[in-house]
Amino acid sequence: MEDNRTSDIGLINEKIQRESAFVDLLTLEMNKVIVGQKHMVERLLIGLLAQGHILLEGVPGLAKTLSINTLAKAVHGSFSRIQFTPDLLPADVVGTMIYNIKENDFSIKKGPIFANFVLADEINRAPAKVQSALLEAMQEKQVTIGDETFPLDKPFLVMATQNPVEQEGTYPLPEAQVDRFMLKTVIDYPKLDEEQLIIRANLKGAYEQVNPVVTLDQIRSAQQAVREVYMDEKIEKYILDIIFATRYPEKYKLSDIKPLINFGASPRGSINLASAAKCYAFIKRRGYVIPEDVRAIVHDVLRHRIGITYEAEAENITSVDIINKIVNEVEVP
Repeated sequence: MEDNRTSDIGLINEKIQRESAFVDLLTLEMNKVIVGQKHMVERLLIGLLAQGHILLEGVPGLAKTLSINTLAKAVHGSFSRIQFTPDLLPADVVGTMIYNIKENDFSIKKGPIFANFVLADEINRAPAKVQSALLEAMQEKQVTIGDETFPLDKPFLVMATQNPVEQEGTYPLPEAQVDRFMLKTVIDYPKLDEEQLIIRANLKGAYEQVNPVVTLDQIRSAQQAVREVYMDEKIEKYILDIIFATRYPEKYKLSDIKPLINFGASPRGSINLASAAKCYAFIKRRGYVIPEDVRAIVHDVLRHRIGITYEAEAENITSVDIINKIVNEVEVP
């Protein structure tokens, strides 16, 4: 029985190595334009492979827009950018019905959401109506205009950005809506030598041409292959222990953090953590998940899913500090 399972994992491993061959090619192509930001590029790939969506937080000028635009060019997909503003309407995102005088009838004008890669720039600038229209499309993978329902293109990746600096004139996303994002990635400034390369490239004004190196069919095939990545029951248990420690810390010898947690991660958190771990293994060209895959992705999956209390805020403790404590305490298989 053990031999059969080993040979099965061997076969999965071979298949994943074949299917994930494009990952290096895609990363190389993106690195022509994106200097550093390896963490962000990896997270974009995870979101794409897991059919999830990403919320990026970072100060302006950290290549958030450039990254998703470059990914769209390298994958041969369609790209649209929606600049969120306080006067935006849901119809500006999903589309609307327009009256055609010549034909004396209504025709449907599709909005920018109908693309493979959608950048929702500064999502917290738009009112709740617009945010929920986008989030509904993300969740249902379809849009209803009038009495017609249209499925969205596949693959479909939304990358929403928010600027943590400005709070004036913004509408913060409610916790329940933030939960719809598979990953929340916080981007930091580039390193000194990386920024030196960025300055040189910009002053030269000669940007590398990004070529389409991956087809949409390859991405769709990879999305199916990711599901086949082997995850042992021990790893499943490890993921559940981490999630349950956010809800009932006292059961995991973490009573000291109980007053700091307002609410723990939802079942969406455990599904996304398992899915993201499989994608991380796929990107590393492995057909099975190891605990390090879970640990590598846990912060991005859970940082927006743990509500902290006023007590935690008063003590300057963030959800990331809580995740670190949990990951250090929960037993690794």
